[in-house]
Amino acid sequence: MQERFFSSKNLRFLLYDVHDADSLTRLPHYRDHDRETFDLVLDAAARLAKDLFLPCRVEMDRNQPEYERGTVRVHPAVREILRQGGEGGWISADFPYDHGGQQLPVTVCTATRFIFLAGNYSAAVYAGLTTAAARLITSFGAQELIETYVPKMLSGAWQGTMALTEPQAGSSLSDVKTRAVEDGAGFYRIQGQKIFISAGEHDAADNIIHLALARIPGSPVGVKGISLFLVPKLRFAAGGGLEPNDVHCTGIYHKLGYRGAPITQLSFGEEGDCRGYLVGERNRGLAHMFQMMNEERLEVGMGAAALSSAAYYASLSYALERPQGRPLASKDPSQPQVPIIQHPDVRRMLLFQRAVVEGSLCLILQCAKYADLARSGQDEEKERAAELLDLLTPIAKTYPSEMGILSTSQGLQILGGYGYCDEFPLEQLFRDTRIHPIHEGTTGIQGIDLLGRKVRINQGKAFELFLQRARAAVGEVRGDRALDPYARRLEQALETLEDVTSHLYRVAGGAQEILLADATLYLELFGIVTIAWQWLLQGVSVRRRLAGNPGESDRNFLEGKWRTLQYFFHYELPKVQGLAQRLREADGLTVHMGAEHFED
Repeated sequence: MQERFFSSKNLRFLLYDVHDADSLTRLPHYRDHDRETFDLVLDAAARLAKDLFLPCRVEMDRNQPEYERGTVRVHPAVREILRQGGEGGWISADFPYDHGGQQLPVTVCTATRFIFLAGNYSAAVYAGLTTAAARLITSFGAQELIETYVPKMLSGAWQGTMALTEPQAGSSLSDVKTRAVEDGAGFYRIQGQKIFISAGEHDAADNIIHLALARIPGSPVGVKGISLFLVPKLRFAAGGGLEPNDVHCTGIYHKLGYRGAPITQLSFGEEGDCRGYLVGERNRGLAHMFQMMNEERLEVGMGAAALSSAAYYASLSYALERPQGRPLASKDPSQPQVPIIQHPDVRRMLLFQRAVVEGSLCLILQCAKYADLARSGQDEEKERAAELLDLLTPIAKTYPSEMGILSTSQGLQILGGYGYCDEFPLEQLFRDTRIHPIHEGTTGIQGIDLLGRKVRINQGKAFELFLQRARAAVGEVRGDRALDPYARRLEQALETLEDVTSHLYRVAGGAQEILLADATLYLELFGIVTIAWQWLLQGVSVRRRLAGNPGESDRNFLEGKWRTLQYFFHYELPKVQGLAQRLREADGLTVHMGAEHFED
């Protein structure tokens, strides 16, 4: 029996029952589509994931990329995955028709990406990076760049990357030193080093197109002096064809997990002849790049939720089949053993996994719908969606990433010693998911972004809008005897979040160090409250569907949803109070702890 890694029923429930993806077809941009189209796309994605992605997941982990004299060899399946991704329109699915796309909603494409990532995370990132890089070019690049590079990228023949990080800078992009000197012939000469570049070199694509940050001499210091450049591995030669562009891969990193995709070190301009092409405005590179960064942050959150999904279904399958022990009330060793799912503590771990997976995916699809409305909505609706998407991005990146580690760990725990062995999938899934709190902005950076900028930007407009939306969900279930107790718990949690936020700004005053010292804890609190909101939304849809007298299979699914909602509100949401207590103290303990105090 083929390994199960996601639930089609849950995905459709979230898309249609909770987030009303059908309503997007009323927008002019998506009017050519309908639910039947969406379902056909989802079915095709599931088949592709099962037939192409999943079978090579273990092989890509055990036979990881190899570096030899500047070239990186990856698993042969990657080229086929990129080819089918291009031919099948998966890489370009949400691009407009005039760029060769299918103009599908971001929400639906997010669902398909989730399926691919759950099937084989390493294999799915190649196309995801290319999609985001191509979109960045179409958003800010000159028409000549779009016509020259984007079709090849969307076909799956050429890989796209984002090249930000440098050895001396890390996440501090204000310290980027890569230089871009204007040549006068329509290009810039690029010189510098980049590290931790996903898919920055490999033999499964005919060319690699880097979107790189660099400084033009004379530009302002800090982030205000960074520009964005398109830097191909191979450039077009004067006489036609392609020639090397003085871009060299100097090595790859050997990683804990996520081994099927190479993470590379790159050197630009060792021979003084690396040509780059300005994308967008001079000194606006970081602002432009944030489009791709934020897109990739949502992709990271989705990848974490996808791996958690694969781990959940692997541990659920094991728990249903593995006999061990007797019921707690039975002391008779002559009685047959029972499947471990009969033990309450195993059910608790499974409930935790399901709560994380389905709560996280619900939030990611919510953000995807905001992306659709921000792209194609009307007037105020468009503006509100953009503000909410901006606010929720650090949460949608971080909650699935941090909780995915714990969720996958619980799955491994269910398998016991077998979970620790590589004969079972949990061992690889646990290693693979550890990257998510690190890349595309660490958890600490996301916390600083949320508390230091997102919550208070535009006089806190987005934060107020979030509170309004969550409280509207609370108001919707007043009078429902089953949901009202959980609505009250969410209402209390929202009051706690609002109070803690005001308290932090008031106590810190203008002292940024005090305000942001525990920004990570604030992000954790905000994340739990946000997922509680998503579970309440699911609860509304569960109650509506149960009232329609569904069949046995659907009823079991919906009852399971309801039990998982109860679990989240009784086990996870109470954690808000402990976080709030610590955040209200705001004593700057970590600020005042000197480096010298850590030494023996």
